[in-house]
Amino acid sequence: MRAVTTSRTPARTRADGLRFAFGTLTVLPVRIGRWDRRAARAGMLCAPLAGLVVGLAAAAAGAALLLAGAGAAPAAVAAAAAPAVLTRGLHLDGLADTADGLGSGKPAEDALAIMKRSDIGPFGVITLLLVLLGQAAALYELYEEGWAYGALGAVLAAVAARAALTCASRASVPAARPEGLGAVVAATVPAGAAGAVAVAAAGAAAGAGLLLGRSEALSAALAVLAGLGAAELLLRRCVRRLGGVTGDVFGAVAETAATAALVVLVLGR
Repeated sequence: MRAVTTSRTPARTRADGLRFAFGTLTVLPVRIGRWDRRAARAGMLCAPLAGLVVGLAAAAAGAALLLAGAGAAPAAVAAAAAPAVLTRGLHLDGLADTADGLGSGKPAEDALAIMKRSDIGPFGVITLLLVLLGQAAALYELYEEGWAYGALGAVLAAVAARAALTCASRASVPAARPEGLGAVVAATVPAGAAGAVAVAAAGAAAGAGLLLGRSEALSAALAVLAGLGAAELLLRRCVRRLGGVTGDVFGAVAETAATAALVVLVLGR
């Protein structure tokens, strides 16, 4: 009996992690079985898989419109909108709140209070507008090349965004508040595991890009790494400014990674 229990534990942990990742990062009807730090660690390690599903859905939406003759612009808008729909705008809301908090110029406690409000201030509105325009513009350039290039961009952006969440959950990054989703997942992922996820995401991107050519493989890998690098810069800024991470910071980190990855992918064309 003891041997059976031990052999099943890793499988149960992976299952808990998948449920945690899809239950918290998507609108898919997934019931979260456990809400503790062990499940959170497994969930953050599985986050790129949730990103893959979101990215494939976004790619399908854009490709469907493009192949139906709607043109690159509607396809790009659909591909940019799909992740927001599939996450209930969770990451975009976090981006706006983080922009308001950092832009306020107030001490950490006051900035965190601003981020916790339900309304969106001017910094948040401007940031949301620029990020969404940037994502749509980059996807437009890719869909102009063809549905496969647009699909690659949509998938890479979503995976990079969730890989950035894994990296932001590493052990050296504290929570800024004792409550909320940020506190549950903060500092749960070992640094080595977070690095492995980042390398795996870049490698998978290179493999996907290779389907379109060798130069596309390199561009795809660099795009993911650039997205993770941009997210890391924001993460460090938030830790210095706020004392740690919150759920809003995680959302901002994800959107930053997605946008930077798309821009770099376009520049590499």
